[in-house]
Amino acid sequence: MATQTTAVPGRITFPQVAIVLQTAALFFQAATAGLLLSSSSGAALHDVGSRVMYGASMLYVLAAILAWRPGGGSPLPVLYASGFLVLASVQVVLGITHVASLHVPLGILMFGLSVLDLARALTPRRRAQRSGDPL
Repeated sequence: MATQTTAVPGRITFPQVAIVLQTAALFFQAATAGLLLSSSSGAALHDVGSRVMYGASMLYVLAAILAWRPGGGSPLPVLYASGFLVLASVQVVLGITHVASLHVPLGILMFGLSVLDLARALTPRRRAQRSGDPL
């Protein structure tokens, strides 16, 4: 017999922590990208940040899978998290090959999508109204 669990209102969940970490890592990457242009330490910080961002993307996939499968949550965050991991992989390749014309816009897109996903993850859910309930 499978038991469906739901998050307790007001409690922070593992997927929420993972998406916060991913969004913060992407913001850090944007800041260190600017440092790349103005200081020598910017390259080292951006390199370390890229590893943290990639790890955060993998952690988000793990958190989404754990919330979905054993926890009985929605599979939609797994799709979002997997998409972020694919984008992060492309971003790493573009960064290593120094294709800034695609690397920078993709980074901006990833940060924007991560903020949107963070808002989705932190917004309280309203229960769907039953078909017989009045509006």
